[in-house]
Amino acid sequence: MSPPPLAGYTIGVTAARRADELGALLERRGATVLYGPAIRIVPLADDTELLTATRSLLTEPPDIVVATTGIGFRGWVEAAEGWGLGEDLHAALEAATVLTRGPKAKGAVRAAGLVERWAPESESSAEVLDHLLATGVSGRRIAVQLHGEPLPDFVDALRGAGADVLEIPVYRWTAPADPAPLDRLLDAVLAGQVDALTFTSAPAAASVLRAAERRERLAELVDVLRCKVLVTCVGPITAGPLTRVGVPVVQPARARIGSLVRELAVALPARAVRVRAGTSTLELRGQAALVDGELRPVPPAPMAVLRALAASPGATLPRPVLGAVLRRHSGREDAVDEHAVETAVGRLRSALGSTALVQTVVKRGYRLAVPVS
Repeated sequence: MSPPPLAGYTIGVTAARRADELGALLERRGATVLYGPAIRIVPLADDTELLTATRSLLTEPPDIVVATTGIGFRGWVEAAEGWGLGEDLHAALEAATVLTRGPKAKGAVRAAGLVERWAPESESSAEVLDHLLATGVSGRRIAVQLHGEPLPDFVDALRGAGADVLEIPVYRWTAPADPAPLDRLLDAVLAGQVDALTFTSAPAAASVLRAAERRERLAELVDVLRCKVLVTCVGPITAGPLTRVGVPVVQPARARIGSLVRELAVALPARAVRVRAGTSTLELRGQAALVDGELRPVPPAPMAVLRALAASPGATLPRPVLGAVLRRHSGREDAVDEHAVETAVGRLRSALGSTALVQTVVKRGYRLAVPVS
């Protein structure tokens, strides 16, 4: 049987909520997962900002309510019940025109005993905004349930059209209580030990960039994310902080965790380097190689040598050149001697399960055993 599509790859998970679910889906497809929660969720019942916004809504009920996420809307209703404001909130929402951004928000609204008036086919905030502006909002009070971060473009456009907008900060984030796991994940990314990095919220993406900036390694991180690591985001809002600093991202067609994993399972193998060596086919994945379809884990230093050889299939790379490869890989400032190169090549042959795939060219160096046509 062929190995799973993500076997041999290491993937970083920055999510706080549903991190275990995302990690399990990735591991089911063969990935090694590193966790580094980039944010901490403020418990809704303890969130004084949400309580203040809810009381403002009850004092001056809205004409329109925009529900953006299912879990956020449910949490808001549950928090209001805990504060003894559940019935009052239900009455205010029932009297308003409720719009929902997607099916999960719609399900939460209906579970609360309410009925939405309209929902966009695209499940996007942009289409909700277009709908509101088209129907006219001047003089109307609109409550917008946020989904983890401010929506300045959305809110400013409504205010510019004459609406009185009340932002409901449901599902608010702060920095992680313990930054050590995130720091370890960033170290692994910068060391070339992570093949893909996943994001399920814009606050997490912004927090990762802030963490790197705090350590004075932001420029280095952005360079790595641009050139070496596949960055995947659950949707365009999540991708915002990354695209603003020039990091290319991959997104699924639907903003779902399952869709994100399926996108990764296609995109990562598509980036694999494939070469012929001897009578075998090699596919280089993260820290492993497929040799005729068999997954063979390869240690980091030998993998650096293999990638250098595969970048010039059939060409002989002198020992000093491979020594420079190992020096860059290890971050050493001093030169790597020939013995270290020979050791790395020996470990590479052992990892690949064959001595014939990497040939020694006497007094010159090493090459992949690429067939001569």
